[in-house]
Amino acid sequence: MSESIGGRSNGERSELRSFGDRVLILVVLGFLMQLIVLGRLVYLQIFNHEAYQTQSLNNRIQIQSIAPPRGLIFDTNGEILADNRQILSLALVPERIDDVDVLFEKLSGLIELAPGELQAYKERIRGRPKHDPIVLKRDLSDREQALLAVNRHELDGAVVTYETIRRYPYGEKFVHAIGTVRRIAKEDFDSIDRVNYRGTQFIGGTGVERFYESSLHGTVGSRSVEVDASGRPTREQPEDLTPPNRGASLTLYIDSKVQLAADSALGDRRGAIVAIDPQTGGILAMVSKPTYDPNQMLSGTNSEEVRQIYAHRDKPIFNRAVQGNYAPGSTLKPVVGLMALSEKMTDWDEVIVDEGNFNLPGSHQVYRSWNRTSTSAGGHGRVDMHRAIYRSSNVYFYTLGSRMDIDVLAGFLSQRFGLGRRTVYDIHEAGTGVLPTREWKESTYSEPWYAGDSVILGIGQGYINVTPLQLATMATVLANRGAWIQPRMLKRSDQHLVEVVEEPESRRAVLESAEMSQHWERMALAMSAVVHRGNRGLDQNGTAWAYIGINLPYTMAGKSGTAQVIEASREGEEIEDEERDEYERNHALFIAFAPFKDPVIAVAVVVENGGGGSREAAPLARAVIDAKLQSASMVAQND
Repeated sequence: MSESIGGRSNGERSELRSFGDRVLILVVLGFLMQLIVLGRLVYLQIFNHEAYQTQSLNNRIQIQSIAPPRGLIFDTNGEILADNRQILSLALVPERIDDVDVLFEKLSGLIELAPGELQAYKERIRGRPKHDPIVLKRDLSDREQALLAVNRHELDGAVVTYETIRRYPYGEKFVHAIGTVRRIAKEDFDSIDRVNYRGTQFIGGTGVERFYESSLHGTVGSRSVEVDASGRPTREQPEDLTPPNRGASLTLYIDSKVQLAADSALGDRRGAIVAIDPQTGGILAMVSKPTYDPNQMLSGTNSEEVRQIYAHRDKPIFNRAVQGNYAPGSTLKPVVGLMALSEKMTDWDEVIVDEGNFNLPGSHQVYRSWNRTSTSAGGHGRVDMHRAIYRSSNVYFYTLGSRMDIDVLAGFLSQRFGLGRRTVYDIHEAGTGVLPTREWKESTYSEPWYAGDSVILGIGQGYINVTPLQLATMATVLANRGAWIQPRMLKRSDQHLVEVVEEPESRRAVLESAEMSQHWERMALAMSAVVHRGNRGLDQNGTAWAYIGINLPYTMAGKSGTAQVIEASREGEEIEDEERDEYERNHALFIAFAPFKDPVIAVAVVVENGGGGSREAAPLARAVIDAKLQSASMVAQND
């Protein structure tokens, strides 16, 4: 019995020793694990503290871009033409959105969203950083702000934020003069500095806003913002603020008084008016009608309304002043006359008998006078150069056209007046018009240049096309008696402009003979007779005298023109066309400069489908010039 007990005691002792060994092993293992954990903690907390603190802060701190304030635009007298205003906008942050379709469904139940906005949003986020907010709706109303605030907990990724957008105080009256900004598109990221444009929603789209975009934009800033677990900002870190640099502010040659006078004169008619200061080349006014309000496009217009604006038959987006192509009509006659004089094809004393019709030798094609009627061929009798200008004799300039080499004429028009070229310094979208040559016609139509082509080019018809800006430039050269100056918008800036690589061409007189200088002066006198020669009887007055010349308190030089829209039996200008469809009627044109001595303004007017240039376009030119010459000293000047 004792042995049995002793045996059991030995077994128990053996088990106890085995159990103790296991416990010891576990204790040792546990101690080793604690040492490992403790060592890891020491490594993390002491040796790698800064790295993990930075990572923690990065999860808690966001770096947000601060878009720079866009530079302001002023007119020549300091009037604000473009500035910035703050609005509240709804934006979406892509990286915080789990399901964009669900979010849009919730938002649509709270505020009005334009059709197709979801698809537009998906297109706009392509190629952009996921943390960049994408504005969905601008200029929120008080009610919309309240609804979004109440439902904020259900709208992860949607934020209401202050936004600075462009404001144009004069709206549609200046949009074609200074241009406008537009929303940044995905294709823009191929050409812009993505870092510098973070937080920026708009970029220069047209006009001055586009040409000087890099300088107007400025330099992006940044700030550090502490966010909560859901990514919402809770506190700014002011010590980490890097302020943005404001963009350059521009002062233009545009004169608000002249611009508003041009806008009022053109009214609801389609067309364009451009005015230039011949002394500086500065563009004083640039109006294109119809027009549109850029403020609505930037803040409140939905995609359907935008589509309607772009699809409108009269194309309000289209800047007729710099892109519209028109036959110059009889406004080209002074230039054709100067070319003929320079090449000694005629002189001021040569007399041509104008009986209303012109034929090339051996041809049955009849080229007619503008003043023909159903009972008379019209014409102006015996005409020399001076009379041919103030009465606008077609037959006289048909004759000159028939004598000319088209390539010589084209060279004169290009070199002395800038036709067929883009000569303006800082309007990106300015067109070149069409200046035909033999080579041009062969390459365009696979046809030779015919003698008849030169005949109608003599009165500014046929293949030649010009923009209203080119017409105003032509009037500027005539005002300067042949001296060239490059048209430009910019007068000065408060910062260096990266776009100004070379200064615009200054006024440049051409060294020419005393005889040619006299031709320029005599042509200006003939153009003055267009406006001021009156009370002389039938067929003796200047073509514009009855419409603008009576009691004019200063001396103006001008030339009317009427450009055919459709060819109608070689009708020439001033033909009665009221029976045609409105859009097939002739365009009315007028160029002018004033005062006669030391001109300070040159103007070109185009009224689409307006009819006669003297009747319809000349009064508009006078209204613009009146606005410029409204000071008593200028109006009292008697040339």
